[in-house]
Amino acid sequence: MAVAVIQNISCGLPGKFRSHSLSSTPTAASAAFRPLSFSSTTSFGLFSEGLVLVSPVQMPLRRSIVCEAAPKKKADSAAKRARQAEKRRVYNKARKSEIRTRMKKVLEALDVLGKKPEAQAEEVLPIEMLIAEAYSVIDKAVKVGTLHRNTGARRKSRLARRKKAIEIQRGWFTPAASAPSA
Repeated sequence: MAVAVIQNISCGLPGKFRSHSLSSTPTAASAAFRPLSFSSTTSFGLFSEGLVLVSPVQMPLRRSIVCEAAPKKKADSAAKRARQAEKRRVYNKARKSEIRTRMKKVLEALDVLGKKPEAQAEEVLPIEMLIAEAYSVIDKAVKVGTLHRNTGARRKSRLARRKKAIEIQRGWFTPAASAPSA
């Protein structure tokens, strides 16, 4: 019985009291609230056993404004990392683009020199200047970590091999004969 009364109290007791009268004659709908009815025939068995405790609580009427003065929150570390990563991405993208552009200029100049019928050995000098600039940009990218050192070495080697192939094709360079091994 006590369990049924407590469950009914938790199911919405104020709503039940609004719709039911508190008279001494029980109805079918208010039969579950019989121990809590306020008539003269109320049994105080549950109250005396300590199963249900009813005590009036009077809340004071207070009007207060709560203001919290907290120190300014620091920037979220994930947001800061995202900003830094975006900055590095843009910087690295520009550097890689510059490397590709310089390599492309060198390779195009070498192609033009290779297709030119009456090319002279002195025409390699401006291309060597372009190669030196490309090497410089590649080395700087490796130094700051934009490119891996092996990637930088591979790109420099690609330029040097292409130049050497043109020089050998034109007869401006003859590779030294390798010494026979013993």
